[in-house]
Amino acid sequence: MQKLLSEIRGCEVCKKYLPLGPRPIVSAHPQAKIAIIGQAPGTKVHKTGIPWDDPSGRQLRKWLNVTDEVFYDETKIALIPMGFCYPGKGKSGDLPPRPECAPLWHNPLWKGMPNLELVILIGMYSQKYYLKNMSKKTLTETVKSYKEFLPKYFPLPHPSPRNRFWLTKNPWFDKEVVPELKSLVLSKI
Repeated sequence: MQKLLSEIRGCEVCKKYLPLGPRPIVSAHPQAKIAIIGQAPGTKVHKTGIPWDDPSGRQLRKWLNVTDEVFYDETKIALIPMGFCYPGKGKSGDLPPRPECAPLWHNPLWKGMPNLELVILIGMYSQKYYLKNMSKKTLTETVKSYKEFLPKYFPLPHPSPRNRFWLTKNPWFDKEVVPELKSLVLSKI
């Protein structure tokens, strides 16, 4: 696994498309039972090199009900984005994750984590990639149907502060989904 992580962290496949240059961010270990598949690092994470080291990460840890120590313990939780490097800024936020990363690196990571029991899919990019035709027409429908994807996958919206409107509009998420998520995560760590 260390050799693979070194290869990923040294990747420059899409270098010419990255405004801040390559800095692949990933955390994984053969003992991990949970993998969190996010979108791509933002500028703060690109700067620190620490996955989910931003307001979105703080909100995600609240949803999971885990401490920073547990969240960043790679023997418990693998942190794997769809795009490993900051993709750049778009009109309404960051650009989508680079399409090269997941096909190139995800399968080798899965092979190196035989104890994986739960894959948490954050946002529509990971949900469409992993759930394929099982994902619903919208992210909201996919998240609301989370039980259909268990025990392997658990789809979530992105925990970004930009999603406050979505959370306000969908109070069932905090009432029904988050407690289930907390319970499931607790049973795996």
